[in-house]
Amino acid sequence: MTGRALFLRALGLGDFLTGVPALRAARRALPGHEIVLAAPEVLRPLVEGCGAVDTLLPTGELEPVPWTPPPPELAVDLHGNGPASRRLLDVLGADRVVAYAGDGPAWDPDEHERARWCRLVSWALGVEPDPDDLRLPAPGPTADAGAVVVHAGAASASRRWPADRYAAVAHWAAAAGERVVLTGGASEVGVAEQVRSLAGLPADAVLAGRTDLGGLAAVVAHARLVVCGDTGVAHLASAYGTPSVVLFGPTPPHRWGPPSSGPHSALWHGSTVGDPHAGRPDPALLQIGVGEVVDVASVRLERARDALGRPSTRSSA
Repeated sequence: MTGRALFLRALGLGDFLTGVPALRAARRALPGHEIVLAAPEVLRPLVEGCGAVDTLLPTGELEPVPWTPPPPELAVDLHGNGPASRRLLDVLGADRVVAYAGDGPAWDPDEHERARWCRLVSWALGVEPDPDDLRLPAPGPTADAGAVVVHAGAASASRRWPADRYAAVAHWAAAAGERVVLTGGASEVGVAEQVRSLAGLPADAVLAGRTDLGGLAAVVAHARLVVCGDTGVAHLASAYGTPSVVLFGPTPPHRWGPPSSGPHSALWHGSTVGDPHAGRPDPALLQIGVGEVVDVASVRLERARDALGRPSTRSSA
């Protein structure tokens, strides 16, 4: 290695996955450098599998980067466009700091998240990134391979479709002969259990709180279909090419949605961007009905069955 380049993206699962195309472009542009990513430790299984990062430097959101001398030759802010993240890199003494904040290119609030960071890396390193270069190698299958994944949680209430609607979709999928599993983190066990109870699913359908990130990734990678809101699980489905139905609100899919060329359906009925930090489901999200989700999910499942040469089990909602 002839140098070290530090990239800061100390955010969540979806943030990391949308940054993968930019990191891969940087890897191509800096073949002689050690690529160091400052990001949460929990992301390690995916960071190590993305093929773009040599070293994960565990870091929390907007916490000082625990870098040790000598300073990196290059430090790139993939975190945001404000001074707070820029300052975390300025104090490291890098030969060059690249960021939207300061002397970088103009920030476009309406740009897709993958394209945004690809544009910054292109501006800084003269490489041509592909915003759709986001696929990850699939981990080995688990006992839940081939299930329909329903993920009812989200980090903010504004992105949480009501549990009873998720339950109706889960009930429909189970009635159509699909095995349904309910994923989520430790804080989402309650909503997963609520969905399970309303849908009439068995107790072992709840995987929420029982899988680490690697286990969740394996479940999503080998699922037949993922139904979820605008959250990290949606980006996992994109990363593994797993068919998905993603429910948007308050943020439109042209900012955070899956690739249009993949087996994904993004549903959104908004006309303006809502408040992503609101304490209740966004009005645009609530405009998405159960019947619409079932119709789209049915098409996605049918296409998956056709691809595998399996007989149809389509049933009416």
